[in-house]
Amino acid sequence: MDEHKVIARVGGQEEGYLFEFCSDGVFLTVYPNKNEDLAFDVPEVRRILDEFKVHDYDVTLLSQALKENNGVPVSVGSEFTIPKEFDANLPEAAVDEDVQEHIEYGRVIVEIASDKLSAVLRFDVGSRQSVPTVEMIYDELKEKRVTFGIVDEAVQEARESMRPTVVARGVAPQNGQDAVIRRSFNIGEKGVPVVDDHDRADYKNLNLFLRVAKGQVLAERVPQTQGTPGINVFGDKINAKNGKPKPLPNGKNTIVRDENFVIADMDGQIIDRGKKIDVDPRLDIRGDVGMATGNIDFDGAVTIHGNVEAGFVVKATGDIEIDGMISGADVEGHNIFVKGGVCGMHRGRVKAKADFRASFAENADIEADGDIYIEDIVMHSNVRAGHHLIMDTGKGRITGGNLAAGEEIRAKCVGNEANVVTRLSVGVNPMLQREQQMVLKEYHEAKKRLEMLNKTLATIEKIDMKQLPPARVEQLNALVRSQFPLLGQVERCEKRLKEIDAELQQMRNGRIRVSDVMYPGVRLSINSIIKNVQVKESNCSQYVKDDFIVVGAY
Repeated sequence: MDEHKVIARVGGQEEGYLFEFCSDGVFLTVYPNKNEDLAFDVPEVRRILDEFKVHDYDVTLLSQALKENNGVPVSVGSEFTIPKEFDANLPEAAVDEDVQEHIEYGRVIVEIASDKLSAVLRFDVGSRQSVPTVEMIYDELKEKRVTFGIVDEAVQEARESMRPTVVARGVAPQNGQDAVIRRSFNIGEKGVPVVDDHDRADYKNLNLFLRVAKGQVLAERVPQTQGTPGINVFGDKINAKNGKPKPLPNGKNTIVRDENFVIADMDGQIIDRGKKIDVDPRLDIRGDVGMATGNIDFDGAVTIHGNVEAGFVVKATGDIEIDGMISGADVEGHNIFVKGGVCGMHRGRVKAKADFRASFAENADIEADGDIYIEDIVMHSNVRAGHHLIMDTGKGRITGGNLAAGEEIRAKCVGNEANVVTRLSVGVNPMLQREQQMVLKEYHEAKKRLEMLNKTLATIEKIDMKQLPPARVEQLNALVRSQFPLLGQVERCEKRLKEIDAELQQMRNGRIRVSDVMYPGVRLSINSIIKNVQVKESNCSQYVKDDFIVVGAY
């Protein structure tokens, strides 16, 4: 190294002084002033010496230089340390290898996170050491193989603040999302009472069974996604995990649509088994229908292993099987089979769209579009069968009430010794009669509206449509179009009335058959011809011939 190499300078002629920090010591030059006064304060000179940590300066030489101010450099000290702030602003040309050897720098420390996604820069700088240069920092980063995600601003900030700073960040991998099954029903809603518009809970409607219609979506699968790779601060690729697939929970009576949807293949109740979702067309109730279950309204068949308690309702689109009794309840289904009987309690109603079977009926209201089979006894009940009422397999006793069938009533015993009034009617289907009246009313109303419309249309034909505003023309066109739905309604009513009439004609051969005894007090109606039984009649068959009720052999 040169014997006299300037490392740093402070001041100049304008300031009136010049400090030169050289390889062989510290030199002070005080420039002459024409006013013979110093152009600076002496404390400022001492401050500079303190900043450069010049503690061994010669006070006598310093005072002499200040006094003489002849512009000649004077050696005032030998050891010094370049301040950090001053070193940061050193010109590049002022630092060479020889100077580097003279300046003692602190240590650069680069710490890599365990996941290799970040690098922290910190310094270990002693009191007589200078802050490492930017080049030294980048050299250390390179030494540590940190090549990706370096933030230059963060490097500069760390060097200025001397605080640990994250100077490089990688890109974390993004793992894919696993497939998710989203159910379109909520099991949590089961057992929650229905709340009406007045916020009153109906504890007879508990929603214990989740119903579903054919074609309804039961579950949807959101497919898994692919992961996105990351990069660590070394520039290495970090593999990401792909999402895991999940099988569809399609179970019995379901189908898969568009790869990701589970669809109900029939009406029924939802049975969620976790891994599988089934649709069961049959609802199985292990006990009574009452406060524990609430009312039942189900699309499918229902099996009840108990009774239907008074005041409750059971409705099903399929068959209903009841192991116990129906006690003052409303029950409606396709075929209804009751192993016990029906105790109507003068309340409730049983309606079967096909056949009905029970062991007995007391104070009951029973109706079936098909046949009714009752084994033992019917007491004081209203019973209506579309075709046959059959009571010849058990005790077969009918006492009191009103019983009707479209084609035939068969029983073992009708009435009793007390001559209780018991009414039997055959030859006319009461349900068909009721439907006939409803369809006939609908027919007449539609026919009347159509006639009025035709009169209006006849008047419209005489109007010059070109003279009317567009809005009025559109109203008239809508009126013209409205005749077509009415025509269709009239045609449908006419067709159904013909079908009902044909069915009623087939029931003209109604018959009442009693295998044991029929007591006085029984009143018969066969094809609208009435007969009051006056004496006991045994093992007989009653039917109409030549407009008279004839008694024949059973």
